[in-house]
Amino acid sequence: MAETATSVEEKKTTGSLPEGTYTYAFGRRKESTARVRLYDGSGRVFVNGLPIEAYFTRADHRTDIRRPFEALENKDQYDVSVRVTGGGISGQAGAVRLGIARAMLLLQPELRTVLKRDGLLRRDPRMKERKKFGLRSARRAPQWSKR
Repeated sequence: MAETATSVEEKKTTGSLPEGTYTYAFGRRKESTARVRLYDGSGRVFVNGLPIEAYFTRADHRTDIRRPFEALENKDQYDVSVRVTGGGISGQAGAVRLGIARAMLLLQPELRTVLKRDGLLRRDPRMKERKKFGLRSARRAPQWSKR
């Protein structure tokens, strides 16, 4: 048990969070909410106090989060600190991406056309479909027996 505690502490201490003035924005997707702070810096991204590589282990989630930087070609201009809650990993990655794009828009309003063209300012409206009565799940009907 002690080994896992030290490994978590080691992950938290691999780098320090940025300090100073920042731009703040929200991003949401599915059940996830991300509160994003954008600082002047060198391209470091921290999610819930951990480096992005430690929090989002899948490469496609990390590339999805970095899409706003790649669209504007300023990867190493900002440091990002994110507090994300709720939902699963994919929903959280989408929420972080939207929050970063909105924060960049607040810093540089002239970049709106580029971000909009790449679809980075659109909140994904898809949500989980509710369960209906008489069914096992949203659409799954109970097993049917002829006799």
